[in-house]
Amino acid sequence: MKKDTERSQMIKAVRRERKPGRNALPLTLFLVIVLIAATYGLMQENNWIIASGFILAFLVSQSVKVAQQWEKAVVLRLGKFHSLAGPGLFFIIPIIDTTPFWIDQRIIATSFNAEQTLTKDNVPVDVDAVLFWMVWDAEKAALEVEDYREAVSWAAQTALRDVIGRTMLSEMLAGRENIDSELQEMIDKRTVPWGVAVQSVEIRDVIIPEGLQDAMSREAQADRERKARIILGSAEQEIAASFVEAANIYGDSAIALQLRSLNVLYESLKKQGGLVVVPSQMADATGLGACLGIQSQLARKPEDNKVEE
Repeated sequence: MKKDTERSQMIKAVRRERKPGRNALPLTLFLVIVLIAATYGLMQENNWIIASGFILAFLVSQSVKVAQQWEKAVVLRLGKFHSLAGPGLFFIIPIIDTTPFWIDQRIIATSFNAEQTLTKDNVPVDVDAVLFWMVWDAEKAALEVEDYREAVSWAAQTALRDVIGRTMLSEMLAGRENIDSELQEMIDKRTVPWGVAVQSVEIRDVIIPEGLQDAMSREAQADRERKARIILGSAEQEIAASFVEAANIYGDSAIALQLRSLNVLYESLKKQGGLVVVPSQMADATGLGACLGIQSQLARKPEDNKVEE
């Protein structure tokens, strides 16, 4: 029900023609001529002057037309195309000439969508897009198609459905620019005979079912976890290679191994004191006992040294 309502609103919006702005000039001429004719007729006490003035005012007001800067008026003479008029002031022959169409030649934005359309991999999607177009030939737009606004809207919608049916979902989500270009080319081919040129097409949103969204989210999460594990494994390999290289260096140089052992002890004791239990083999290999004995001897007070002497 909601989708049907949205579709009906879109159709009504497309069919709603923009009426030309009313200009005060014809009405002003009508009132001036009527006022002059009425004043002169009353002074002469002649009702025919008043009636003639009213008819003249009506004809003059109907013959004077004003088109806006962005408009073109299609003039038909006795039902046949005569000319394009405007923008600005122009005149027609009342009763003989008519102006049934006022063509807006500005760029127009039209929204359109494709609801529950299957992609190439059979996934139902709802796609919303915006079409930017303009009338470059007012004569063709008025004479070649009954309602060029509605025709452009339906041509855009059918082209969108056609493109969706030939595109995979992944391509649609990742390559919107390609779809925009393809849509623009397809719609432009259909609207050129109507005097309409397509400036651009932009896809606003692609809506997929909620169940598929959850599945895609889980797939993306699993892919991120896989990449994280690959990166972690690569880091472990680099660390292991570094350890192997360091072990080779320590194996070739006993002094380097002793310096590394002392550095480990220093790093463990530099922040806060504590008791460290060192294997005897490691202490003998590094000369740790002699170093600690010398350090403790230097740390004793001078008085204690004199007593021992």
